Amino acid sequence: MLTSDLANGGAQSSPASTTSDMAILDERLSKDVESVFPKKRQDVLKWYGWGYNDSEFYVENDMICFRGKKYPLDGTVLPLFTEWVLNRFQCTLHNKLPLPELPTEFPKPTVNAEFLQELATSGIAHSLEGMDRLIRCHGQTLHDIYYLCSNKFQRIPDVVTWPTSHNEVVRLVEMAHRHNVVVLPYGGGTSVSGATTCPQEEKRMMCCLDTSQMNRMVWLNKSNMTVCFEAGIVGQDLERTLRSQGLTVGHEPDSYEFSTLGGWVATRASGMKKNVYGNIEDLVVHVKMVTANGVLERECTAPRVSCGPDFNHIIMGSEGTLGVITEVVLKVRPLPAVRRYNSLVFPDFESGVQFMREVALRRCQPSSVRLMDNEQFIMGQSLKPPKGWKASIVDYVKKFYVTSIKGIDLSSICAATLLFEGELEDVNRQEELVIGIAKKYKGFAAGGENGERGYIMTFVIAYMRDLGLRHDIIAESFETSVPWDRCARLCRNVKQRVSLECHARSVHHYSISCRVTQTYDAGACVYFYFAFNMKGFEHPVELFEYIESAARDEILKCGGSLSHHHGVGKIRSRWYEHTITKTGTEVYKATKERLDPKNIFATGNLLPAHSDEDKDKPSEELTTRSTAAAAASLTNLTNIKFKSKL
Repeated sequence: MLTSDLANGGAQSSPASTTSDMAILDERLSKDVESVFPKKRQDVLKWYGWGYNDSEFYVENDMICFRGKKYPLDGTVLPLFTEWVLNRFQCTLHNKLPLPELPTEFPKPTVNAEFLQELATSGIAHSLEGMDRLIRCHGQTLHDIYYLCSNKFQRIPDVVTWPTSHNEVVRLVEMAHRHNVVVLPYGGGTSVSGATTCPQEEKRMMCCLDTSQMNRMVWLNKSNMTVCFEAGIVGQDLERTLRSQGLTVGHEPDSYEFSTLGGWVATRASGMKKNVYGNIEDLVVHVKMVTANGVLERECTAPRVSCGPDFNHIIMGSEGTLGVITEVVLKVRPLPAVRRYNSLVFPDFESGVQFMREVALRRCQPSSVRLMDNEQFIMGQSLKPPKGWKASIVDYVKKFYVTSIKGIDLSSICAATLLFEGELEDVNRQEELVIGIAKKYKGFAAGGENGERGYIMTFVIAYMRDLGLRHDIIAESFETSVPWDRCARLCRNVKQRVSLECHARSVHHYSISCRVTQTYDAGACVYFYFAFNMKGFEHPVELFEYIESAARDEILKCGGSLSHHHGVGKIRSRWYEHTITKTGTEVYKATKERLDPKNIFATGNLLPAHSDEDKDKPSEELTTRSTAAAAASLTNLTNIKFKSKL
């Protein structure tokens, strides 16, 4: 339902608080959640990279180490990882680029005086400070961070606002629509698709709408096992709040510490425990979005309705192009009684994929099961901390057992990490079944310690990218989803394509690896990790993007999707029309034009809608032009000669 009464301040009642629900209001809990992140994000989080200010991989005494009091790896020295990095990338750890200094000058803001005047009297918190604007001009793509550290951004938000409720968002959007000011929704800033990167060609004033202060638990209904949160709450705050009630949503993307509920919905996110709890589309019961033409939401929070197209799915995946998500109703479950880790070893990747396929076929997936190829397995083993002589002997015995008794070649070995959650009897039965399936494909159990380490590394691996940049290593991940009958071939072909592109452009020291991270009845999600020594290349980021673009072409050629959960953003928009067809593109554009006639949500994601001055131009011309503009950094790559300066 589209409620077109923005002028009344959004006073319409939420479907979650209608009169028919008042009888069970006493079963609901409302709570203001203290966010782990203040409005001044830079006080807690790095402005030039990933994560907390006090957490990082660093080099000391020629050894890579990690510090970060929020992580189990804190204080660990990593000699094996150091050796792996030096051997794989042929780099040095002696010379490092200095950390970027805080900027003293910022791009001059574009000012809409009438909008600022009305904003000043609205009571909505806002800032024109350069640093507040700069740290919200980007996400976490390699391109974003490299350009940020090089101070190359020409266009950043002109003002930052911090609404504290749905009604304040309604007021902001109404003001922006009236004054033709661009609204850029901003949550955790963890996007790796360019979705939160400021459109560099936008001429109008840009208002960053930071949702971080919208983090209240609006209500909790234990009878229906549903909860309503404001969309700005980050994953760790959401789960901490529910744990105090003995509950969980169970949605844990790799960015869980920093990403927001609204961002999950806007990108159709997936979490590592989706086998038990589901992806975000399985968890959402109701969602409310403020558009330039009214508030879009369903009339009720019933578990399922048959009332034409589901408008929840218009909101999910919209990536900030249609409006601002303000409130979300989610399913919750009791906290699991048992949480158990395990791991499996297979002789080769193809055997591991067959195991994953049968586990999915028999629908006995653990809460999480992830298969790593040989390259990732070796790197993962290198992240073990140093051990004493006794532990070293144990590792030798384990290696002898794997290579001699089991007859497995360490150059092809791969591993799977497992996480089981549930009641004790259910976990025991499921673990026995999964290990039995593994044995069919010459796999065997390798213990819970290896499995737990794999999941611990999930939350620190993103910090590696920033270490690499300081030591001439450039790295990024990309993902896809693919049918089972094409999974192994896609993994093989994409790695081969990356290798060919590297050799053709004199990239000699690189790493390309993959892992299967999610399983479905009909297919799987595959993650790729690509890194290379960038020393001597004049355009290292552009070179990386060129090779990644070639890898994406290969993914699509092999039957993979444009994205499983990262979304389209700007960096994949060049393929969007091909992916959804021209007819699908026209449907999206029609929706965009109805909900956002002035294109104030001009994020530049998906297929950017045109402005008023373009109304009379052919839609095909606009689509071609806007797509090219959104993907300019990729379409121009073929004109760059990637030559080493060495």
